[in-house]
Amino acid sequence: MTDKLEQQRLHFNSISQRYKSARSNESHQELKNLIWADALQDLKLDAHGDTVVLEPMCGFAEGRKILSQALGADFQYHGFDYSDSVVEDLQRSDPSINVEQADVTSFDTDQRFDIIILIGGLHHVPDNAAEVVRNMARLLKPGGIFINLEPTHGNPITRWVRDAIYQRNSLFDQETERAFAVEELQSMFEAAGLSHKLMTFPGLLTYILYYNPDAFPALNKGGVAWVQRLYALERPLYQTRIARWLSFATLSIWQK
Repeated sequence: MTDKLEQQRLHFNSISQRYKSARSNESHQELKNLIWADALQDLKLDAHGDTVVLEPMCGFAEGRKILSQALGADFQYHGFDYSDSVVEDLQRSDPSINVEQADVTSFDTDQRFDIIILIGGLHHVPDNAAEVVRNMARLLKPGGIFINLEPTHGNPITRWVRDAIYQRNSLFDQETERAFAVEELQSMFEAAGLSHKLMTFPGLLTYILYYNPDAFPALNKGGVAWVQRLYALERPLYQTRIARWLSFATLSIWQK
């Protein structure tokens, strides 16, 4: 596992600026805003100065931005990532941000958290994903919330498509990354003693076109207005069985 983690660190260091630049695109940002605003609107979290948030595998602190928009900025934040390049970039951009370099498979702390948000991280450590979920859940306070977004597949076709993409697209490292079946992902959180508050499947056409502009720049056409139109058409499907079957991603919210 140590060799795989080091391979992932080197890989993400090599693509980090490409990733950061592409994901500043306004169409991508608009889709993320729409997805997360819908997902978090019913949580009614009472964020305040004593609310403590952990973002494992934080990347460029996307979860911090999402929670700031949804809850306001009045919470304590701790993020960590295994990529030294990403951590250094975050610290240069905002010296006040509380981030560190750490390995999610061995991370531990005496602190306990009200919210943990983990976005697109587990598929980078597939051999240890269940253990990571269990250990992160242990760091939640009673009643705490675990928010997760992961690439998933609900049928053999979407799995085959993703596997083919991983093999051919330089943004991915097929030797160390693996997405999960929806049932596999769900079982990890349930085995960690968490109950789900929301499970939604936004990985349909709008996601395919606009969520990964770093991987598929040729699909990122039409601008914000197209994102809004397509999202409005798809949104009623996101919690249906057909979306679970077709979706390339699962967004879930769990409670301890």
